[in-house]
Amino acid sequence: MQLGGLPVETDVSTGIWLSSGRRRADPGTVGSLVPPVFEAYARVFHPAVRYVGDDDVEVSWAEVAAHNGTVAHPLMQWTAVTHGPVDSQPPVWDDGPSEGHLPVAVADRLSDLLGRHTRTPGECLFGRWDGFGYDLADPEVPPRLLLRGGHDVVLVRGEVADARRNLAPEPNEQSANLWWPADRAWCVVSDIDLRCTYVGGSAACIGELLAAPGLETAPSDAADRIAIDPVNPVPRG
Repeated sequence: MQLGGLPVETDVSTGIWLSSGRRRADPGTVGSLVPPVFEAYARVFHPAVRYVGDDDVEVSWAEVAAHNGTVAHPLMQWTAVTHGPVDSQPPVWDDGPSEGHLPVAVADRLSDLLGRHTRTPGECLFGRWDGFGYDLADPEVPPRLLLRGGHDVVLVRGEVADARRNLAPEPNEQSANLWWPADRAWCVVSDIDLRCTYVGGSAACIGELLAAPGLETAPSDAADRIAIDPVNPVPRG
């Protein structure tokens, strides 16, 4: 069996380090997504989109915050930044950041960078949430990597550059929800409920990521809360 042209990994024990690490962390923290075993962490914000003719232009959260008079900061939440929930705010943005899905352009930039920070760029595991359904008719075949909170995934094998692949059958589009190289030098998680991606890795890796052009990022910590904006209040009702 394959997902997105990549072979399914039936030996899910290869991901036990990740599932057990997540369970040891406090629920609702970065460490409950990316195990608290790395030197450093970063948050990658999925861009909003502005339609310009036939082109989709990426819009940063910082630009959206400036438009709304809210504060861009490492723990910001989309709904708080936009005084939302709102579907669009023309002419600044027409479509919000993707939820639970890493956009292909961002995946390309991220995988290019991360590929330089592993000894095994040709060996990478990718997990797609089994709750999407799509092509998984049997709840037990293939076996799932069990993750706290019902976020179980089916694993496939590829190389780091395969982060750009669509792991859902057309016309659906779905990136991997988590991925890591065989040497476990880093780990990437695009949680199904979030509009951002978290990365754990070495200090050098995360330092380069935070300085990378073309990516909107912020430093993070395993203890950070993933759904609370302590600066911008979320509108009631």
